[in-house]
Amino acid sequence: MVSYNDKITLINYFRSVAERELCSIVRSTHDYRKQASKINTVIKDQKDCTIDEMLQTARHSRWSNEYVLDCVLHITYASYVVMLEFRNKVWPYEYMAFARRIGELWEPFCKETFSYPVKKLRLINPPDFDEVQEDIKRNASNYINSLSVDYQTKRLLHYHYSIPWNLVDSGGIQLGLDLHFSQNGINYNCDFKSGFSSNEKGNTNRLLLVASIYRFLNQNEKTLLFVRQREDENNHYLQTLKNSGYWDVFCADDAYAKMYEFTGFNLRLWLNENATWSDDISNELYLHLQNKDLLKYLTW
Repeated sequence: MVSYNDKITLINYFRSVAERELCSIVRSTHDYRKQASKINTVIKDQKDCTIDEMLQTARHSRWSNEYVLDCVLHITYASYVVMLEFRNKVWPYEYMAFARRIGELWEPFCKETFSYPVKKLRLINPPDFDEVQEDIKRNASNYINSLSVDYQTKRLLHYHYSIPWNLVDSGGIQLGLDLHFSQNGINYNCDFKSGFSSNEKGNTNRLLLVASIYRFLNQNEKTLLFVRQREDENNHYLQTLKNSGYWDVFCADDAYAKMYEFTGFNLRLWLNENATWSDDISNELYLHLQNKDLLKYLTW
C-alpha cells in the first residue's frame, strides 16, 4: 500500500517500478532516445494509475480537497524525480535538454492546483475560432444590411469586409491556451511559460493575436501569463506582452501568489517544504548534474 503523501515512500515506489521495467526496455531497443521515451511513459502511466487509486480512496473516505491536492502533488513530484533519474540513466542530460525539461514539467505541476482546487472554480473549454469568426461575420453582415443605403453600396461594403477574412487561415488560429477556467463570472485564459529567450518572437506574436481576440469577444474574458523565471531573467519579448495591455503577466513568486488567489492553495509554500530536489534525487543524478553545472536549474 503506497502512502500517498509520503514523498520518500513514493519516490522509492516509482524507482522500483522503473527498475523493474528498465531491463526489458533496454533489451527491446538500443536506441537511447526510444529508451528514454519508453521509461518516461512507464513512470507517467504509473503516476496516473496511482493518482486514480488515491482518488478512489479519497472519495470513499471523504478526504478534503486540500488533502487530495497535497497527495496529487506528492505523487506527481515523486514521479518527476524518478523520471529525471531514469532518463539520465539511458540518455545523460546536457544543458539545453535539462533546462528545457525542468521547464516542461513545471506547467502541468502548477495546473494540478486548478484541477483539484481548494476554492471553487470550474475548468472550461476554449472557444472555437471558426465559431467566433462566423459570429463576427454574422453581426457585421446584419449591421451592414440595416444601414439606410442602396443595395449596390451594401454589396460593396460586404465585399470589402470579406477581404481581410479571406486572408485569414482560420485553421491556423487556435484559441486554446494551457489552462481555461471560470470563477465569479469571469473566464480566465492562461498560458504558462518557463521563460522567454531569444527565439520567442513567433510565440509572442501568437499570444498577442490570441489575447486580442479574447479581448474582442467579451469583457468577461481575461488572459493571464504565468512565468516560472523572475522578470529580470527574461528578455524583451516578455516586456512586449506585459506592455501590450492584452496580458496580465505574473512572474516567479508573483505567479504563485496569483495561483493561490484563484485556487486557495499555497503552492509556493508547498514547494518550499517538499520540493527539495537536490536532496531527493539519486546520488548518480546529483553527481552528473554537479559535474555539468546543472544543479542551478533544479529550482521552481
